[in-house]
Amino acid sequence: MTLRAADFDFELPSDRIAQHPARPRDAARLLHVLHDGLADRIVRDLPALLRAGDVLVANDTRVIPAQLTARRGAARIGITLDQPRPDGAWHALARNARRLRAGDVLKVEGAGDLTAEVLSRDPDGGVTLRFNQADAPHRAGALALPPYIRRPAGPTEADSADYQTIFAAHEGAVAAPTAGLHFTPALLAALDAQGVRRVTVTLHVGAGTFLPVREDDVSQHRIHAERGEITPVAAAAINAARQAGGRVVAVGTTSARLLESAADDAGTIHPFAGNTELFVLPGRRFRAVDVLMTNFHLPRSTLFMLVCAFAGTLRVRAAYAHAVATGYRFYSYGDACLLEPG
Repeated sequence: MTLRAADFDFELPSDRIAQHPARPRDAARLLHVLHDGLADRIVRDLPALLRAGDVLVANDTRVIPAQLTARRGAARIGITLDQPRPDGAWHALARNARRLRAGDVLKVEGAGDLTAEVLSRDPDGGVTLRFNQADAPHRAGALALPPYIRRPAGPTEADSADYQTIFAAHEGAVAAPTAGLHFTPALLAALDAQGVRRVTVTLHVGAGTFLPVREDDVSQHRIHAERGEITPVAAAAINAARQAGGRVVAVGTTSARLLESAADDAGTIHPFAGNTELFVLPGRRFRAVDVLMTNFHLPRSTLFMLVCAFAGTLRVRAAYAHAVATGYRFYSYGDACLLEPG
């Protein structure tokens, strides 16, 4: 059966889109999507919803200031850095990319003599750039906040802290793995006391996360590659927990995608270092993830499709309808849900 983009559409009032996070972070609401119903909780209740022996797997990527503005003559070019290349160049998404040609040199605003040479251009708006200085993001970049977070004057000082998870350790993400934004030291201590193990993996969320699904047949959509790593130590800890009867609880769709990319048919996680382009659609059997904690996602987005694949489209639609009706806050700074598998 062909899956259509319209199958993953829903109405969301604009006042449901969170512009700021809950304070404290673990005071956000948590919708528990059970096999036989829904339960309204808060994130601070998470330890009571998990079991001793479960393993919580979070993404420890750290968001970089990836949004730059440059000029080519009079033309202003918005640049969102995506991935560094092994040779030091960057793949990026660029507004007005059709104006760019290989060999063009762009002057980056707000950074003195910082420039970027266009090495190549992709058909879909991507470009490969080589900066004349290695620390371009930190010299001239700003947080690439999602467009639905309204910041007419640009990201605030509060955003610099709010849009970074407690797990953040390895620089490289364009966007935050937002389910991780809900965790606090107190919540981690409560999870430890409950006997829940904790492991981190790394998936550097790329600029492609902001791209809409334009194809009617969603199977034709292509996800941009994202760099990930699961160390041998992390893989062994996850496998040991599962073999002992614990569940793998993925914090966010990014952790879930990486785990599924590294799992074999038996659900064993193997060490992983490289790119993943895994696009999860309903019909796929999850091999490695037993429980998924995630935020509420955009209509027609690849993230909403993954959630439907995990918990069942009808159940997820019912959960989202409940969330809209009862005032849950959506998207990056919004509330969360804890999903049992379909």
